Amino acid sequence: MKNTLNLLLIILLIVGCKENKPKSNSKEIAHSAENIPYNGTASVTQGIATTITEDIYACERGRKTDVGEITSTDGKKWAVPAQTNYTDNDFPFSADLFNSCEGKNYATATEALSHFDDANIMEIDADGEVFTAYIFADNYFEMYVNGVAVGKDKVPFTQFNSSIVKFKAQKPFTIAMKLVDWEEHLGVGCEANRGKSFHAGDGGMVAVIKDAANTIIATTNENWKAQTFYTAPIKDLSCVSEDGNYRYSKNCDTDGGQDGTSFYALHWETPTDWMMTDFNDANWPKATTYTNQTIGVDNKPSYTNFTSIFDDAENDAEFIWSTNVVLDNEVLVRYTVK
Repeated sequence: MKNTLNLLLIILLIVGCKENKPKSNSKEIAHSAENIPYNGTASVTQGIATTITEDIYACERGRKTDVGEITSTDGKKWAVPAQTNYTDNDFPFSADLFNSCEGKNYATATEALSHFDDANIMEIDADGEVFTAYIFADNYFEMYVNGVAVGKDKVPFTQFNSSIVKFKAQKPFTIAMKLVDWEEHLGVGCEANRGKSFHAGDGGMVAVIKDAANTIIATTNENWKAQTFYTAPIKDLSCVSEDGNYRYSKNCDTDGGQDGTSFYALHWETPTDWMMTDFNDANWPKATTYTNQTIGVDNKPSYTNFTSIFDDAENDAEFIWSTNVVLDNEVLVRYTVK
């Protein structure tokens, strides 16, 4: 009898332990997704990403440049701050207009161009004309012409640099660029700055394209298209909204803070053919323009040394981004030069 009671007791303990077994991670993710007050089209992540690659570029006095990965509540994995071609040797680097990280502190565009190797002119059309693009991006860009990779930024984060891209093409041609505002705190769009451990950094890109006669044929302005694909930090998901293809975060707090480990981020998948000439961007928002003062370039020689180009008296280029230059961290822009 005693043995029978002991056996029954053991069986009851086993059943009890089994019933109290923790739920799987997938169920926890699903449960957390149900509780997140968000009804938009993005995937949602919360907290800091896992660093998967450290120091893809190093610069004295520059910020640490890492790449991370984070899983959203719907189970998708996201590279942060973006999936880029920085380490792809087949994607060409741009030439330096100004790059203090590598001692290319050129005072004028003429000086910078004197160091350009014409072997690096990217050919789209063999019988085309040579065009020169002058670019300042905060922080990183990848540029395509008619779907062909023509140049990527040498400095993904800081210090601030500016670039030259030369390509040979026939008009009309379509420029497509991936723009990334890099981040120190991967997954939440933040960096240590202005007395805060989690400060929301800002973006911005300006470009001028000239023909072989040194005539400006295109500048960045409100006629470009711009769409965001990664927005962070978001403290309260109720602040974001969508109207068709417009993804708004204008009502969101941009103050950051000392602890951003609970901040949210929104991610949208980028179309695989977004850089191609025949990609339909008709429903994308027009680019939002920003002043030099808003972007904060008046103390950056990578910009101020070349105001004769970027701030031409008759054809002044404007900084562009999506609708939120602070919170939107990965932005695709497009423009057709006719």
